[in-house]
Amino acid sequence: MPSLLIRNGTVYDPLHGIDGTQRDLWIVDGKIVADPPDSKSSPDRIIDATGLIVMPGGVDMHCHIAGPKVNSARKMLPEDRRRAKPYRRTDVTRSGTIGSVPSTFATGYLYAGLGYTTAFDAAIPPLAARHAHEEFLDTPLIDKGFLVLAGNNHYVMRKLKTAEPELVKAYLGWLLNATKGYGIKVVNPGGVENWKNRANGNVKTLDDLVDGFGITPRDILRGVATAVDELGLPHAVHIHGNNLGLPGNWSTTLETMQSLEGHRGHLTHIQFHSYGGNPDDQSTFRSEVPRLADYVNQHPNLTVDVGQVMFGKTVSMTGDGPLGYYLHRVTGGKWFSGDVEQEAGCGIVPITYKEKSFVHALQWAVGLEWYLLIEDPWRIAMSTDHPNGASFLAYPQIIALLMDRSRREEALARLPARVRETTVLGQLQREYTLNEIAIITRAAPAKMLGLTGKGHLGPGADADITIYTPNADIEQMFELPRFVLKAGEVLIEQGEVRQSIDGVTLRTAPSYDPGALPSIREWFDSCYTMQFRNYSIEDDEIGVTSIQAATFNP
Repeated sequence: MPSLLIRNGTVYDPLHGIDGTQRDLWIVDGKIVADPPDSKSSPDRIIDATGLIVMPGGVDMHCHIAGPKVNSARKMLPEDRRRAKPYRRTDVTRSGTIGSVPSTFATGYLYAGLGYTTAFDAAIPPLAARHAHEEFLDTPLIDKGFLVLAGNNHYVMRKLKTAEPELVKAYLGWLLNATKGYGIKVVNPGGVENWKNRANGNVKTLDDLVDGFGITPRDILRGVATAVDELGLPHAVHIHGNNLGLPGNWSTTLETMQSLEGHRGHLTHIQFHSYGGNPDDQSTFRSEVPRLADYVNQHPNLTVDVGQVMFGKTVSMTGDGPLGYYLHRVTGGKWFSGDVEQEAGCGIVPITYKEKSFVHALQWAVGLEWYLLIEDPWRIAMSTDHPNGASFLAYPQIIALLMDRSRREEALARLPARVRETTVLGQLQREYTLNEIAIITRAAPAKMLGLTGKGHLGPGADADITIYTPNADIEQMFELPRFVLKAGEVLIEQGEVRQSIDGVTLRTAPSYDPGALPSIREWFDSCYTMQFRNYSIEDDEIGVTSIQAATFNP
């Protein structure tokens, strides 16, 4: 049993109420243990963490790092990949391109180099699940998982129309087993289907009809949320709402929260859904975060991640086809749209966020408002919706902005004056503590996902650990961990990859009614171009997996 002792570190483990306490951590066989194996044992290795800060490994619960959309974005941006300095090949690393959408190898190295040990792709069409798993096999150092798109799935919408909720529940359970996915994602419910059916098709309200199905976005949200809770999935339904990015969409977001009727819901990249104003008049753009944050603060069934915008070049990559077209018209740049039969859509558009743009500056401020106005840090997770708002490499910058009000003020002073008039950011004095940073980057996303072995340093936890050298420059401190451990193995030391491991794929395998299979097969064989027997992914087609048990009892 290989063992390791991290001695005398200043530990931040919010799940267990440890807030900067000096203590030792014992690791045996890749897990944290309460005590050394026996009183006479000595560890195989000791890391002296005296004066260093010890936290669980970071958990990114919403990013885009796998599947055909990511490859399409890479193809769209050859100039981006040429400009960025590549990740260099060493004795233990492969070379990889970086840019807005890093290669599979570089993605793993860069996440681990930042202190992150787990990342979830948030939007995989079930038909593309095999592709996503293949890319996961090429993404080293971190554990991975993905959410399966179901908000515009034809079988789901048919059974909601015919009021057969048990078949919706069984189908989603079967779908997660077939794809080896982790959770269920809803993107612009009904709007993506309407986009496929007619020019400029979409939905504007939760009560618009979905073409050909006679149901509404409200029906989809309520039906899928109910099924997810009844399946006992560890993570709530993951919601990318309607009208993303449009002035005035805050009211749609509020209705979306209310439509869940007490069921769990995770509102993702909430920054993009929090705008006041008139959709036909960009000059009316303003923040409505205070009203939305107040609602979230009062409703414990809801959690959010932010989708923080940071200034610079990136690419918008979304399962929201009509949004992709809208952004293409706004930017005038390249555009990609994809249609995944019976299941989903996709839109990809390169974008540059500029400090001098009032809209972009307001988006930046809106994200920070969310962090600062949610009272309970356990209900909010850090994200940039990588790469939509910015690269995950921007996390240290965001942390510095949250911990240092003067830094926010300096940044705000460079932006168009109207940003102060249309947001409350300049009035917010809150500064995050290291403990709160450990929550929103580690403990909270792990808890939201139901990952009982992640995000904490208690006995039985995966020994995924990041050790930082204290630095007055907070951004620099979080950019360059002193050590990063995965399953008790030292992977990163002072920015250098010491060894490469594969990590595991995190998935769920919920129980479902097998009596639903004839209905699913009948629909499948009559509608899909792929045969039913070829759809499910077998265990031997993917890497090592870890099945997460249900942690929610409705």
